[in-house]
Amino acid sequence: MHHHLTLRSKLIIMISVMASLFLVALDQTIIATALGKIVEDFNAFSSLSWIVTAYLITTTMTVPIAGKLSDLFGRRTILLIGVAVFVAGSLLSGLSGNITELIAWRALQGIGGGIITANAFTIVGDLFAARERGRWQGLIGAVFGLSSVIGPLLGGWLTDGAHFFGLTTDWRWTFFINVPVGIVAFILIAIYCPALRHATKVKIDYWGAALLSIATAVLILAVDNTETIFADVMTSTGLTLVWLRVIMFAVVAAAIAGFIYVERKADEPILPLRFFKNRNFVTVLAIATFFGAAFMGSILYLTQFNQQVFGATPTQSGLMLLPMVAGIMISSIGSGQIISRTGRYKIFMQIGFLVATASMVALTFLTPETPYLYEAVVMTILGLGMGVAMPVLNLAIQNEVEQKDLGVATSSSQLFRSLGSTIGTAVFGAMLTAGIVSQVAAMKNTEYIKSLGQSSQVSAIGNLDDANTLLTLNTPDIKQKITDAADAQFSKLPDAYATKAREQFNTNQQEFASIVTHAFSDSLQRIFIVASSLVGFSAVMVFTLKERTLRSAKPDATPGEA
Repeated sequence: MHHHLTLRSKLIIMISVMASLFLVALDQTIIATALGKIVEDFNAFSSLSWIVTAYLITTTMTVPIAGKLSDLFGRRTILLIGVAVFVAGSLLSGLSGNITELIAWRALQGIGGGIITANAFTIVGDLFAARERGRWQGLIGAVFGLSSVIGPLLGGWLTDGAHFFGLTTDWRWTFFINVPVGIVAFILIAIYCPALRHATKVKIDYWGAALLSIATAVLILAVDNTETIFADVMTSTGLTLVWLRVIMFAVVAAAIAGFIYVERKADEPILPLRFFKNRNFVTVLAIATFFGAAFMGSILYLTQFNQQVFGATPTQSGLMLLPMVAGIMISSIGSGQIISRTGRYKIFMQIGFLVATASMVALTFLTPETPYLYEAVVMTILGLGMGVAMPVLNLAIQNEVEQKDLGVATSSSQLFRSLGSTIGTAVFGAMLTAGIVSQVAAMKNTEYIKSLGQSSQVSAIGNLDDANTLLTLNTPDIKQKITDAADAQFSKLPDAYATKAREQFNTNQQEFASIVTHAFSDSLQRIFIVASSLVGFSAVMVFTLKERTLRSAKPDATPGEA
């Protein structure tokens, strides 16, 4: 470890690393507000899923490989490559001339994002002894919490056309904004960050990397937007969605079996199987997986709840998450400081997961009639619990391995959390869709939908048999556009008829909104029941962990510099 570095150098390194990680975390939320404009500009609604999935696949594939490579070639080298690739992918994404180019550059951007994610958490273990890592892991946790709010706000502001320095922004600026920050971070890391290398002989596990990449990529494709992405394949081959998924899961199983076989013989395995003999290591990976799924459920669907029920815009819905973010930041930073002073971490995990479980249970009582104050209080408490739990997972797993395995162990935790988030989001999305679909008939029979049936504006959004289309019709922006179009028609009528028509239109619109919000709320309650069960199960597993004393630095553990 590099304890000989001055505090000033360590601070500069960590600020640079956290700036890079902030860009990656920000990119996952900022793009959400720009998607509508992107597909509208490129007239590519059918490709919407690929914009997100391409990034997700390459990020998940890259994380474990990048973690191992950083152990072999040095943290600085791999991190600089990651920042450079991410910046290049961001710039090219912003310059994309069509949807195919954007998807390709998003995939490139995801590679850079995966490399940064794998190394940002690991580098804390290189620069600081175990007793000191808590406060830094807490700060990194706060970075993720902050990005979840700033992303939608900044994305909405840039996409809607902000003005500064004589320039007018659009959705492309959600990518361009990464470039200057990334360049500054690259320069500071290149100057101040040491090599942080732990291996003396380099042997790359190509087969292991290839098989793990196939397994993770196909798994993501099998659970995330499968029906949309492979619509043409199913049409041309006659395969049903069930059989397509059976084939894909068979490929995943075969790749995992091959991966295990290869890793047993590899000199420098991508993911050493000996780690799985460590009970704490396996337990933390399981906790990370379940926690990743539950966390995404709370963040993603609370945002949609605020838009559907309270009529919030994407920007407003981001602001409404501030109580949760405040809770995450306060508890992440505060618990990190205490852990560094006491050297104990298990008690914080126990408290964090118990608080998070109770808060998730409280969220199951949300209804369209629930005041926002209730949601805000519950979100604050949930944030406090999550803020304690999230950073400690990395600290616990780093304390289970030798310094030379720090990169691969930490990236394994990120991999399983990412897979949990992906699978959880897909399952929760299916639950939400099923709940909405059960009410499609009731929605379509409303006078409001009947009046929109022949509208070209509605057909551009999607098919009225699709639950997502019906949800979209209830969002503030779309409702306003429909209302404006209706007003334009009503203005052509005599005043008495126009007033009556507007009143009837508003009544019909409110009737539709009531059906949508109650269907959404009922589905969301079931989602939070599952999410609270996952967090509760994680809480039980936390109690089975055997806490090991946080190790101090050893003079002979300093790696050789390249």
